[in-house]
Order: sequence, then structure tokens, then C-alpha cells
Amino acid sequence: MSTPYPHLLAPLDLGFTTLKNRVLMGSMHTNLEETKDWNRVAEFYAERARGDVGLIVTGGIAPNKEGGVFPGAAGLYSDQDIDNHRVVTDRVHEAGGKIAMQILHAGRYAYGPDCVAPSPIKSPISPFAPTELDEAGIEKQIQDIVTTAARAKSAGYDGVEIMGSEGYFLNQFLVTHTNKRTDRWGGSYENRMRLAIEVVRRVRVAVGDAFIVIFRLSMIDLIPNGSTHEEVVQLAQEIEKAGATIINTGIGWHEARIPTIATSVPRAAFSWVTKKLMGKVSIPVITSNRINTPDVGEQVLADGCADMVSLARPFLADPLFVQKAAQGRAAEIAPCIACNQACLDHTFAGKISSCLVNPRSGYETEMVITQTQSPKRVAVVGAGPAGMSAAMTAAQAGHSVTLFDRASTVGGQLNLAKQVPGKEEFIGLVDWFATMLDVTGVDVKLGKSITVKDLSDFDEHIIATGVTPRDPQIEGQDHPHVLSYIDLLNGAKPAGENVVVLGAGGIGFDVSEFLTHEGHSLTADLPAWMKEWGVSDPEITRGGLAKEGPMPAKPVRNVTMLQRKPESLGRRLGKTTGWIHRAALKMKNVKMMGGVNYERITPTGVMISMGEARETPQEIAADTIVLCVGQVSERSLADALIACGKTPHVIGGADVAGELDAKRAIDQGTRLALTL
Repeated sequence: MSTPYPHLLAPLDLGFTTLKNRVLMGSMHTNLEETKDWNRVAEFYAERARGDVGLIVTGGIAPNKEGGVFPGAAGLYSDQDIDNHRVVTDRVHEAGGKIAMQILHAGRYAYGPDCVAPSPIKSPISPFAPTELDEAGIEKQIQDIVTTAARAKSAGYDGVEIMGSEGYFLNQFLVTHTNKRTDRWGGSYENRMRLAIEVVRRVRVAVGDAFIVIFRLSMIDLIPNGSTHEEVVQLAQEIEKAGATIINTGIGWHEARIPTIATSVPRAAFSWVTKKLMGKVSIPVITSNRINTPDVGEQVLADGCADMVSLARPFLADPLFVQKAAQGRAAEIAPCIACNQACLDHTFAGKISSCLVNPRSGYETEMVITQTQSPKRVAVVGAGPAGMSAAMTAAQAGHSVTLFDRASTVGGQLNLAKQVPGKEEFIGLVDWFATMLDVTGVDVKLGKSITVKDLSDFDEHIIATGVTPRDPQIEGQDHPHVLSYIDLLNGAKPAGENVVVLGAGGIGFDVSEFLTHEGHSLTADLPAWMKEWGVSDPEITRGGLAKEGPMPAKPVRNVTMLQRKPESLGRRLGKTTGWIHRAALKMKNVKMMGGVNYERITPTGVMISMGEARETPQEIAADTIVLCVGQVSERSLADALIACGKTPHVIGGADVAGELDAKRAIDQGTRLALTL
């Protein structure tokens, strides 16, 4: 049978075993192993195995206490741990899958006082200075990694991935940025790479020949004094000689100030880096980062960038990614929009990692879609993220669902988000929802305002009517040069050259991004994106940092952001992406002021004062003012239903008008539908 993805779906022969296709589910720390609910962990991985992924790699498992990412991080320390992990590997094998366990020693990134490293240099992302290892300490780390690999084999894993990238322990030995040693583990590059080679060599001896050993190698460090391309190739060749089966790609250290996986990063933005290694080693090479559709994966492989592609977050969004691609159902693949809101932001907050698009991810044993024995007629009003997810899930459970919206298209305020440069992934999200409403048989009725009378024939009423912009009641807000964020983003009204944005939550940042970049998105232009952020070729500059640094294009407008809260702007944005938004606007010379009172809007700008004492009154000149000052719930239909004695389910923004929170809306819509 012919396939549109001949490279992606081709088997990969490793000699002693064959992978069914060229897709790796990359490692993600989900915090699931730490729950110690091994049935739950097993079901998470088994669902991906049933979706026909070629090889799964688990989240990082610590080789010892000092190497754990945080105190209490999962490890393989005892026979009981081996038995627990066997629950996972048995379930994956029953589902027809293969699974490797990642061994992750965090080194100085470990979030605990017992962390160790080649040199006692504190990382900028951890409060603890590491202890410098002596010779005996280094030997202990090697032995602990080797022991963990042997235990992984005993637990039924098909292989291990040794984490040697992203600035973790082995990576810290490789570069002078973190390795200041003068003994046989430091100094020359031959000495600095000794540890990584020794670990791979001794792991191979411990596990035997018929076992997958992946080495995750940093192809581009994106930090000062990082590795050169020549050093990367040298290490890769030595790692192959030491016995690795596959080399996987790592991109950028966690402390790097260049985004590598966020939604604004172009798709497959770093595959060219992996391509440089192709032909220099004879074992398979995997490429990674921002590969989120079968088409992108197929193109990367067809272009000779790698032998295999690694997708991590896309398997949170859709466990059946590979199966749907193979069946010609690519349009039904729930897209990873690289937002980090429910995955990485959760990971770093110590929560279970899930997915904004697929809230069942990580909750497979709790949120089970089963066919109802008593189908109901369900009306859903509002085709934003909450309403669409509720309608789709209710239909999947066997209910008869009608979805209403007064707009002419589905998507709600996702249609505003997709206008923002760097948020193009939202286009695919809206398209996917439209596809799934059709596939699941939801009756979609658009372009009509709904009344209580229209809903009389339904058993259940789900109200997802969203939000309306809050009225800030600022004197002068009726001036013609004052716009709401909706008018701006939907193209109803243009902005001038000098713009003041009132409000600096997520919407204020999106609006400022829109205003500074209008007409050209770097996400669709890799060379321009690299220039903007200062990314270079590691063959030219060490670590892949451009000598001249970031060279942002001139902003198309002068923008000032104001907020009432007396705190730094953007402080409440996502933990793993907020810094990117702040840095991007700083590069565009956006002025940011907190602790501001909006006194009045004038024909020539906005009058402000500072702090509770309303000091230093001044006018900020502007030919456009954009209001991003919050939202209120649109509950009129829900209230009318309640007045008629009905008990509607109110979800999404209609329930709580926070910042436009698609994560909460989709989760709420999905969970409600499962209870009908």
C-alpha cells in the first residue's frame, strides 16, 4: 500500500531488532513516575504504543539521589523499583511497542543541595552551588549510571537513552563553560569528553549487544564557550566506537537565552544542525525540536537531515499520531501548538504534565471516553475552545450534539490568537477542531444568536459563550483612536505608528507582538528568526552563538505597554515562555511601565500618574490606544435559562473570565462532557 509518508513510516533495522517506523517519542518529564501509580504510568505509555510509534523514550530516571532533577525524583534503586517498571514495559510490549528508559543525571541543574558537577559553578537556573567531584566521586557517578542501565534491562526495557545534552551532567564535562578541571577529566577536549565515552562504553558492556543504547548529544549548545561542530563530530564518532546504537539530537542548554521549542520557533528549526552529522557516523542519527506534523517529519527525512525524527509534545497532544498518519487521517491529528502551558509549565511547577489540546494526556486512567447507555440531546452554545471540546467529547461518547455560535466560523477567540505573529500554530488548532466536529458528527449551526426558545428541545444545555472586553471606564475612552484588542486583531480598525497598550497580561503581550511585527512573522522565516535571536552555525562560531549577538529587525511601530499592577510586566506569563515574550518585546524597544494610573485619554495620547499617591502626572503621546484591560463573562443566556428553571452547565470564559485561558476551557469542556 502506498503512503504519503514513505520515509517516516519506513522500518529501521538496528541489526538485533527492527523499529516499525522512523518516529521516536522523545523523553518528557511528566511527573507521572513520581506518583508511584504504576498502572497510570503504564497506561500513558501503552496508549502511545497502541498508536504505533516506533520507539518510546521515558522521562528522565535518576541514576542516584544526587543526580535527580529534584529531591524525590524517580530512580531505579531497588528490586521493587524494577518490579514497578516491569508493569510499564509489559503493558507497552502487550500493545506492540518498544520502550527505552532515559537515564538523566542533572549535575548542577539538580534542584537540591546535594548536586554535583565537574566544577563548583552554580547554574543560573538553580539556587544550589554544586560540589566538585573528586576521582572517587566521578567513578561513583559512572558506576551508578551503569547499574541503572543494567536494572533497566532487568525491568524489561528495550534500551536506554543516556542524557548527554541540554546542559545536564555529561554535557557539563564537555565544555569549558562549566568544566574548569585540570586533571584527566578536564583541560583538553580529549579529557573533557572522556566521561561521556567511558559511560557509554561501560553501559554497553553491562547490557550486552542486543540492547538499544541511545546517546543524546548536544548538537548546538547556544551558550558562551559551547562546543564547536568539530568537537560534536569527534564526540559522536567516539560514542559510536564506545558502543552506542543511535545518536539523538539535543538542542541548546536549559540556561540558553534562545528559544528552542516554543511556538514562535520555526518548525524543524534545528534539523540543519543534525544534517551536518549525517555521513560522519555510521549509526542512525535522530533529529529533534518543533517537528509536529507528519508532513514536517517526512520532509526532514526526505531532505537527508536524519535517519529518524523525535517528537515529544506531539505525543501528549495525540497518542495516535503515527497511526492516523499511516491511515491517511493526518487532518485528525490533534496538533501540538508548542504552548508549554500544560506540559513544561506543569513539569516545573511539580504538577502532572498534560496538554492544552488534549487534557486526557497523563489522565488516561481517569478520563476514559466510553459509549453512553443513555444518549441525550445536548445543546452547546459557543464554538470557542470550551464549547468545541465539550461538543466533540460528548459526541464521541455517543450523545446527539448541536453546537451553536453567532459567528460565521468556529474557534471563538482562538481566531484572534492566530493573528499574532509567532502563534501560527493556532491556525492548525482551529482547523483541527473544525475537522473533529465534522468527524464526530456534531451538528454545527453558525451565524445566529441563540435564545432560550431555541434550546427547548434539548436535554442538556452547555453554555460556553465566552467573554466580552471589560469596560475600564477611563475618561476619554470614546475617542476614535481608542480600540479594543478585538477590533485590532480581527482587522476591523488599523493602528497608527505610536501606540500605547493599556494592560500587560497575556493579551497585552500578544497585541504588542502583533503591533511590532505586523505583516511578517519570523516563525515562517528561519534565516530571519536566527538573525533576530543571534543563532549561528557551530562550524563558524563556538556553541552556535552569532558573534554580533541578536540582530532584531526594526519594529514597525513604537509601542508602550502600561499596567496598573506595581510589578514587572509579564511576571505572570508562563514559566517556560514568559522570558521569551519579554525578551522579544525588549528587542523591539517596547517601553514597559507598571504601577500606572490611567487618568484620562486625550486626543493626543493618555494621561497617567504613578502609584497610590498619583505622582508625576504626564501624557504619553499616541495616535492609537489599545485596551487590553481584562474581560467579563458573557452569561446572559445562562442567566435567562436559570430564570426559566433550567440548570445549564456554564464553562470556559462564561464561567470564569480570567485571561483568555484555553487550557482551562478545553479541560473543563472535556471533563464536563464525560459526566453527561
